[in-house]
Amino acid sequence: MKVNVFTTAILALLTLVSCNSEPSLQKYFVENTDKKDFISVDVSSDILNLEKTKLSAEQKEAVNSFDKMNILAFKATDKNQAEFETERKKVTAILKNPKYQELMKFGSGKDGASISYVGSDENIKEFVVFANKKENGFAVVRVLGKDMNPNNIITLMSVLKESKIDMEQLKPLQQLIKQ
Repeated sequence: MKVNVFTTAILALLTLVSCNSEPSLQKYFVENTDKKDFISVDVSSDILNLEKTKLSAEQKEAVNSFDKMNILAFKATDKNQAEFETERKKVTAILKNPKYQELMKFGSGKDGASISYVGSDENIKEFVVFANKKENGFAVVRVLGKDMNPNNIITLMSVLKESKIDMEQLKPLQQLIKQ
């Protein structure tokens, strides 16, 4: 009997300890994906539509380091400005966590963009682009991969210019762009 009570207590304690209530972008995406003012798009690496045989070794490495992109955008209107501010502040607070290392920041005040990453300089797991403008809303883009580094990202950008992007995966974002 004592063993069962002790075992149950340990399991309950482990369950509580393993539940991390700290906010994260992943949790934020999951919580808001289906809400009416949000648009969510998951983009696979297939969007690049590349002929891999024509890529250099460096370009292949960069493309192979990229897994997928998650995009979550909030559509701002005259009627939801209070909610826009609340949600913008939530994302800003999440990105202040030390695990998100800020690379750059553009703009001033409440309009602008930032680029952050998770991981080390030579093993980046996630790039995060956060852009917001009061009139349009905001977008958070998570670029996920394995063994990414700044050189891979720069190379990937150059490869994007040559790619035949599959626009079908980006159709949900057209609503936001039309505003």
